[in-house]
Formats: sequence, structure tokens, C-alpha cells
Amino acid sequence: MAKQLLVVFGATGNQGGSVAHAVLDDHALSQRYAVRAVTRNTSNPKAQDLKSRGAEVISANMDDPSSLPAALHRADFVFAVTVTSYDGNTRAIETRQATALIDEAVAQGASYIIWSSMSHPATASGGKLTHVDSFDVKAEIETYLRKQPVRSAFFAPGTFMQNFTSSMAPRLSPTGDGSYVLANLLRAESRQPLIDITDAGAWVAAILAHPDRYEGRFFAAAERMYSQAEIVDVLSRVSGKTVRHVQVGDEVYKGFLPEAVRDVLFDMYLWIRDYGYFGEGTEGDVQWAREQVRGRLTSLEEFLRKIGWGLE
Repeated sequence: MAKQLLVVFGATGNQGGSVAHAVLDDHALSQRYAVRAVTRNTSNPKAQDLKSRGAEVISANMDDPSSLPAALHRADFVFAVTVTSYDGNTRAIETRQATALIDEAVAQGASYIIWSSMSHPATASGGKLTHVDSFDVKAEIETYLRKQPVRSAFFAPGTFMQNFTSSMAPRLSPTGDGSYVLANLLRAESRQPLIDITDAGAWVAAILAHPDRYEGRFFAAAERMYSQAEIVDVLSRVSGKTVRHVQVGDEVYKGFLPEAVRDVLFDMYLWIRDYGYFGEGTEGDVQWAREQVRGRLTSLEEFLRKIGWGLE
């Protein structure tokens, strides 16, 4: 039987790369799907690695609609993700890119689109949180896709474990005792879903293995829910340093944030604290999605040790 063509956008990025490798490295899926890896730069070593594993590699840019027809030609299944832009225009940029891609995929006769989606803070909070554009726009794209004449399923990642190397890294305590502080708006017991984003393919592979079963389903994707207390325990154990969690008052924390991203980050942490990241039912949704994965997931401790994370 002829293989179905899976077109993976962002194939040299974390999510797309994980999806492409998950299919190419899975005996059953690699027999069922041919992979077309779409990237802006086909000479990228990651693109060449995919080519060496049997993927077709093609150049396209989601900001250039004229490049999409060739990328989507004969596509049966499509995986795609839009990348957040931190210049204040991400809603317009992602909407433009996504609608162009979805419309072209439908025009080309694709039968199934797997979209990297997200929860919708503006709606779920009853209009209280209106600045988390990077979440809202992906949820709005999902709504648009669900109205199109094509089957679909949705992969929605939790908080990236990778953030502990940058924006979520603990800071040296001002007490001068050599300890570190993870300071945010969350309570010690506040739980958030964490994911090594390079595990994305474990959920998408499950959809590809059983597309009929998962049509229309939303995967709240995380290795598991972690409380802030659990997180600092792991950070302490891996780093060999004392890491404490400190809940900061709302207005004090807001004052710490860079002006350019203040409203976005503030609303995002309120969303996690007061609504659970994926909204009502977050705990159950994460557990269900975790039970569907095809492959093994990476824990926070495993991730940190894998990358050689530490505190100086």
C-alpha cells in the first residue's frame, strides 16, 4: 500500500523536528507515512540529518504564501506550528501565517491537519486576562481550523522545561547565603504542566497512529503537573544548591517585569495560578493526554541532567 504523505512544517525546530523524528524512527509509522520536512533553510544540518533518515526536504516560508503550494502538494497529513513573535504583533503575524497555510492545505486536498494549539485565556477568564496573545491566537487558529472541510487534531504543549535555562531560571538570593530563589506569582502548591518540548512527537505520533480515534481531540501535553515546591526540590537536587520558591505579591511582581513584556507575563502567571494553564479541568486533561503518548516522556530531572543544567 502506498504511503501517506505527512508534511511537517518547522521540521528543524523543536516541535516539528520531534514530530519528523518520531515518525522516521518508529517502524510502524515509517511504513505508513512518508515525511516531507519543510524548513526555510534546507542546508541546515538538522534538515540534512532528516534527509539522511529518508525524509524529503523542501524549502518554504510561512511568511511567503507563494512557497506553500509546493510544500503542500499531494499532502495527506500536515503538522504545523506558528512561532510567537515578541514584537507586539504576534496575533497578526500568526493569524496571517496560519490561515494561509490552512487554506492552501485544504485547497491542495489534505485530509488531516494536526495543529500546535493552546488554551484561550481571554475567553476562559471571562475577559479578565486579555494580554496573553501568544496563547489566544493559537486557540483562535484552532477555532478557524475546526470550521474548515478537513479533519484535525490539536497538540497543545505545557510550559517548556527549556525555560529553566532562561526566563524561569532561579536567581541568586539577595540574602547572600549562596541560595537561589524561584520567584513568581504562584503559590507553593500551584501546579503547572511541564514538557520537554523535544518530546512533542510522542503525542503527535499517537494521533498519526490512530487518526480516526483522535479526530477533533485536544491534547493538553505535559510530562506531568508539578507544584512549585516539587520544582524547587528538583532544581536543588540537580544543581546541588539550595533553591527556594517565593510567591511575590501581584503588584510587586509586575514591577519586576520588563516593560515590553510586562502585561503579557503578568497575565500569563495569573492564568497559570488562577485557571490552571489549560483552564477548567487542566489536571484531568493533562492526565488523559499523558496516557495516549506513543513513546517515553522526559521528566524535569531527566531533562536538566541531560542538558547539564546547573547554577553558578
